[in-house]
Parts: sequence; structure tokens; C-alpha cells
Amino acid sequence: VQLEESGGGSVQAGGSPRLSCAASTYIYLMAWLRQAPGHEREGAGVIYYDGTTSLYADSVKGRFTISRDDAKNTISLQMSSLKPEDPARYYCAARTASWDLPHLRLQPSTYDSWGQGTQVTVSS
Repeated sequence: VQLEESGGGSVQAGGSPRLSCAASTYIYLMAWLRQAPGHEREGAGVIYYDGTTSLYADSVKGRFTISRDDAKNTISLQMSSLKPEDPARYYCAARTASWDLPHLRLQPSTYDSWGQGTQVTVSS
């Protein structure tokens, strides 16, 4: 599975960047995770195979929205009201198996395919 992210870059504080990820094939479970310097990689949002069920980390809940377009094999992350803790490298990730452990869906260990990541920075 190949994943390619786009979007990101430098945005103003409080801005609303949109990240996109194109997958080479349909994926059962996809997610956005992020990693800031000196921090461990953490889950931001997960979207299930049905395209309507999603899961968010508490830190982004209400500000980020994840969506998927199965006709194009893409997922997106609409970010809003960026906070100082949001700048990070954002990774698109996929789980190719058709099963998973629900309580681990925000954990990096759930995913077996990763994109290269896209950087989001905030300018004052």
C-alpha cells in the first residue's frame, strides 16, 4: 500500500489547513497521526471503513474533522482553530488487515502502512 500526503505548510495561528492523503487502494481503517519534535507519535483522527464513523483524540476533538472518499481512495483532515500544540509532522496511516482492536485505534502500533508525512507549522 502506498500513501501520499499533501497539504500542510505554514499557516497562521487559528488557521484552517486541510491535509489530504491518497492511497493506492481501498483501506479498511485509515488515520492521521502526528509527531512534534521531542514527542512520541500520537493519533489525531481515525476513520472507519464505513466512511461515517470516526474517532478523535481529545486534543483535537471539535476542531479537526476526518473524512474519506472511497471512490478516490483518499482521506482528508480538515483542521481548524489551530493551537500552539498542533504544529507537527502529520502522517497518513493505514491498517490493511480487515480486523483491529478498537481500543488501540489511536495508537501508532495499529497501522502497518505509512506515508512520508507532511509538516504543519504555525506562523505568528
